[in-house]
Amino acid sequence: MKTLFIADLHLMAEQKNITNLFLNFLKTCALNVTALYILGDLFEVWIGDDDDSLFHSQIKSALTTATAQGLPIYLMHGNRDFLIGKRFLKETGCQLLTDPSVVNIYNTPVLLMHGDTLCTHDIAYLRFRKKSRNFFMQQLFLWKSLKTRKKIAEKMREKSRDYTRTTPDYIMDVTQQEVERVMKKYQVSYLIHGHTHRPAIHEFIAENHSKTRIVLGPWHEHGSALEWQQSGEKNLITINANSG
Repeated sequence: MKTLFIADLHLMAEQKNITNLFLNFLKTCALNVTALYILGDLFEVWIGDDDDSLFHSQIKSALTTATAQGLPIYLMHGNRDFLIGKRFLKETGCQLLTDPSVVNIYNTPVLLMHGDTLCTHDIAYLRFRKKSRNFFMQQLFLWKSLKTRKKIAEKMREKSRDYTRTTPDYIMDVTQQEVERVMKKYQVSYLIHGHTHRPAIHEFIAENHSKTRIVLGPWHEHGSALEWQQSGEKNLITINANSG
């Protein structure tokens, strides 16, 4: 058996190839996977659980089918879909993970995060994150009509694209100091996160102990996942139409 971790799919109706890839991926997961962890940004944008578009219904239906077949799916908010709420969870059977969370993977404690809070040089983003995660700010947004929310979300996406294009890469990457701090705080040797779109397995020494940080890859032309075997073997794998 194996456990799979994915993040940063940024699913949207316009990206039919990636959407279909994810739907097929879910079907295969139900066959031989212990659990599936989605560590943020499943969707490119999520403006509220009441957005019952055909696209969202398609994704929710696939998740519901997978969980009904007995596949545990754990979902963490990302910086794009942090408004996923109780209705979505109830409809799909997904279980929400707080960020950060420590989980037990085949008797190994592992720290899971989306990864955005590890980017401590990105002060402008962290300020925005603090405001956008405020409960009252979220309620003010959700009280607006779907049409208005969609317009606001599109403007925010444009600003995000401009910011990403003009901001140095090192600003938007994690800082080693913060990585070591959180791993020490939660007393773990393994950290898995997404957000940065820089898939890799980083091994390092901190306070005379071996540590491993695994970065999940984004879904663009193909999918990406961390495969953690029950034997303890760990690999970053590519998901394509022929994956099984």
